[in-house]
Amino acid sequence: MPSTPLEEIQRRIGTLQTSMAKNGFDGVLIVQRADLFYLTGTGQDAHLFVPVEGPPTLLVRKNLERAVADSPLQLTLPVKNLSQLKKEIESACHGQLKILGMELDILPVNNYRMYSELFPETEISDISKLIREARMIKSPYELDLIVKAAAMNDELYKSLGEILREGMTEMECTALLEARHRKNGHQGFVRVRRFNQEALYGHIVSGSNLAVPSCSVEPTGDPGPTFSLPHGTGCKVIERHQPVHVDYVGIVDGYMVDQARTFFLGKPPEQFIDVHSLALAIQDALIKEGFQGVNAEKLFETAIGIASEAGMEEGFLGYPQPVPFVGHGVGLELDELPVVGRKSPYVLQSGMVITLEPKFFFPGKGMAGIKNSFLVTEEGLKKLTLFDDTVQILSC
Repeated sequence: MPSTPLEEIQRRIGTLQTSMAKNGFDGVLIVQRADLFYLTGTGQDAHLFVPVEGPPTLLVRKNLERAVADSPLQLTLPVKNLSQLKKEIESACHGQLKILGMELDILPVNNYRMYSELFPETEISDISKLIREARMIKSPYELDLIVKAAAMNDELYKSLGEILREGMTEMECTALLEARHRKNGHQGFVRVRRFNQEALYGHIVSGSNLAVPSCSVEPTGDPGPTFSLPHGTGCKVIERHQPVHVDYVGIVDGYMVDQARTFFLGKPPEQFIDVHSLALAIQDALIKEGFQGVNAEKLFETAIGIASEAGMEEGFLGYPQPVPFVGHGVGLELDELPVVGRKSPYVLQSGMVITLEPKFFFPGKGMAGIKNSFLVTEEGLKKLTLFDDTVQILSC
């Protein structure tokens, strides 16, 4: 049985072709793996050619047998070289290929030059924005998988009380926690679209490490395990009365949620409890405002306004360089649209899945805050990640 139902793939292709027609594309050539999976149901090494009218053609380099088994698409052909690729594409569009869309946000320059030489009479234009915007709205099929991913993550957080112990390192705790995720079917790798960003499951960071600046585009700072990977879980020993921030991604069949909670071994300092309460107040305010039709930027402005009014603007959303967003979309990739941030052009629409992550950072001490994933509905934001939002205090 194909990984994704035929009617779901047909819906996605139809949405893309409608956008293509409106924007003057004669055809689209998809090469990026997340987009390929979204439009075909397979993760095999292939190109997908979608003409503005007519059926798409999946052109597979490796492995044809698995691609045929994975994908419900009817036109699935083997391709051994670029000459054959060109021949099949020109046949599919009857030689009418003046403007070809490709994912120029992620396509390497050398590859772009190769395709330009392959189609010298064709203008190659960026299609990535149209694809990413189509992926913002999740279908019932996708939402079912995302809800299951949320349940997977909630089970993970419930297990922290059995795992987290004073004296273990962040890396040791991570290994035990990720074994739980693997046992429950987590794919391990977390897809991130942005260039040079990497993610694996998530991370556990504790104490002062939480406010160490890093190269990550996330607000959370952390030193990472090595100089070659300078962000994420490190080797710090977990201590009592220090925040242990657990930020993990649950994934089912490629679809993900993003979630974070803070744990303490023993009583937390009052400052962290107070600031965590402020983060929850910001989350509550964003939930109340997060109706279909609201500008995503407005949620960001609300978050900044509440933090500023509380005298806590410094250190909000990162230290020493705060990020310009309080949330983002999730789906097949961790950094999907819409961005809930400064100058975001997007309006919330029913079917979007977004994270909200109001967090406050204290140099030398750590961080207080929350992260959850929500479904945008006509009635407002529906919380998907249901594990208790309060600071988790463990007596062990």
